[in-house]
Amino acid sequence: MKDPLVLGFVLVALDVALWRAAFPRNDTIRLLLRLVIFALLSALLFESALSPFTPAPWPESPGRHLAAQIVEVSWWLIGARLLTLSLDAVFRSRHWHKERLFQDVLGALVFLAAVVASLAFVLGLPVTGLVATSGALAIVLGLAIQSTLSDVFAGIVLNTTEPYHIGNWVSVDGVEGKVLEMNWRATHLLTSQGNVVIVPNSVAAKAKITNSSRPVALHGVSITLQISPEERPATVLGALERAIEGSSMVLQSPEPYTLVKKATINSIEYEVTVYIDDIGKSVVVTNQLYDLCHRHLAAAGIELWPLSVPRPPRHDAVDSRQRLLSHVELFRALKGEEIEALAKRLSRHEYEADQVIVKSEEVTDYLMIVESGVISVMVEGPSGPVESARLGPGDSIGEAGVLAGLPVQAQVTALTRAVIYRLDKTDLTPLLKSRPEVGQQMCHLLSQRQDSLRKLNTEIPVPAGTEHTLLDWLRAGMHKLHDLTT
Repeated sequence: MKDPLVLGFVLVALDVALWRAAFPRNDTIRLLLRLVIFALLSALLFESALSPFTPAPWPESPGRHLAAQIVEVSWWLIGARLLTLSLDAVFRSRHWHKERLFQDVLGALVFLAAVVASLAFVLGLPVTGLVATSGALAIVLGLAIQSTLSDVFAGIVLNTTEPYHIGNWVSVDGVEGKVLEMNWRATHLLTSQGNVVIVPNSVAAKAKITNSSRPVALHGVSITLQISPEERPATVLGALERAIEGSSMVLQSPEPYTLVKKATINSIEYEVTVYIDDIGKSVVVTNQLYDLCHRHLAAAGIELWPLSVPRPPRHDAVDSRQRLLSHVELFRALKGEEIEALAKRLSRHEYEADQVIVKSEEVTDYLMIVESGVISVMVEGPSGPVESARLGPGDSIGEAGVLAGLPVQAQVTALTRAVIYRLDKTDLTPLLKSRPEVGQQMCHLLSQRQDSLRKLNTEIPVPAGTEHTLLDWLRAGMHKLHDLTT
C-alpha cells in the first residue's frame, strides 16, 4: 500500500468521487477538501520522483510507465480545474461572476495550458512542432466554427458593456423575458408563458435591447382607449383621471397622466400612463386600469358603443339607477322588477373631495353604493391608519351595518368629488325575506373582506366564547336584525 502509484490513483479517484458526487453540498467546503487532496497528491508525487515536470521514471516497465504518466497528467488536469474553481471563488463577490462567460473562457484557457504542459513535460512531445501544426488546425477549426466564435466575442462585449444582468426583465430581438443565464454562447430568457428562449450572443449584440428592470424602482404602464368622437374630450379625460385615482398601486411621483393621442372621424384615441415600483405588477395594474376606466367612463355617461351600430336612447335618471344596481355584485342575481323596485328607494348624496363620509366605529343602517368618484377606506393598523381599499363606481360598503348592526370599523373618505346612493336597512329587509340568497352572498362578501383586514390586525370582533365561525355569526345577526325565519 506504500506504492506511490497506488496511493496516487487512490487520491485521484477520491478527487473524482468528490467532483461527481457533489459531496458535501457546500461548494466552498468541497473545494477546500479537493485542495487538500491535491496538496497530498503533489507531496506524494514530488517526494517519490514522480514529478509532473519530468517524464515518468520507469521506461523499462511499460505498465508502470503508463500508470505513472496517467497520474502525472491527472495532476495537471486536476490542478487546472481547481485553479479555475479557486479563481471563481475569489471573484464570487464581484458583479461579473453572475455571468458564466468569464468562468467558461478562463477555464478553457487554463485547461489548454494544462494540456500543453502535460504534453511537453510528461509525454516529452515537441511543443514547437505541435504549436505549428495546431496553427494550421486552428485556421480550419476557426472557419468551421466561426458562428460559435462570433457568439463568444459577442458575449465578451455584452458582459463588458452590461446591458442586462441575471434576473433582469428584458426584451431582446423581440423576445421578452427574465434573464436566467448568460454563458459563452447565448442568453437564456424565461418568458411570461413559462418557456425558455435561447438568444445567441451574436444576435443579442446586434439587436435592440429594452431593459425593463432599469431604473430599479420605476416602470411605466400605458393603455390606449378609443372613444367615440361625439364625447367631449374634457369629460373623457376627467373620467380617466378618476380611474387613475382609483388605483392604490400607482405611484404619485412621477405623476401619472392622460392625453389625447389621435383624433379621426371614427374615434378619438386616449392614452393613460402610470408608473409602478415593480415590473411584476404590470399585468395586474394593466387589467385594473382597463376595469377602472370602463367603470368611470360609464359613470360619466360615456358609453363604449361602436359608430357602426345605432346608439340606443339615453337612459333617464331611474334607468341609470337600475343600471348601477345591476352592476353591483350583491344584486346581480336579482330579476328586472326587483332591481326596479330597489332603484326607486335609493337616495342620492354628493360629497366633495376629502370629505369624510363615514367615521370609524360608526354604525350605519344603510348600504352605500358608489355611483361616481373615488372613495378611500382607511382602517387602523399596528402603526397607524392604513388604506385597505379604494372604491369606484359599482362598489358598495356598509354591509356590516345593514346585515348585523355592526360598525364599519373604517373611516370612509371621498378622494374626489363623489356621488353615493344609499339603500336603507328597512328597504332591504323585504328583499332579504324574499331572496335569502342575497343575504347569504352579503355575508360571504363581508367574511371574505376579513382576510385583508386580518393582515392589518383589524377585523370584526366575534363575541368571546362562541364556537361559531364569523360567517355563522353574521348570518345569525342578519336573521335577528331583519326578523328572518331560519
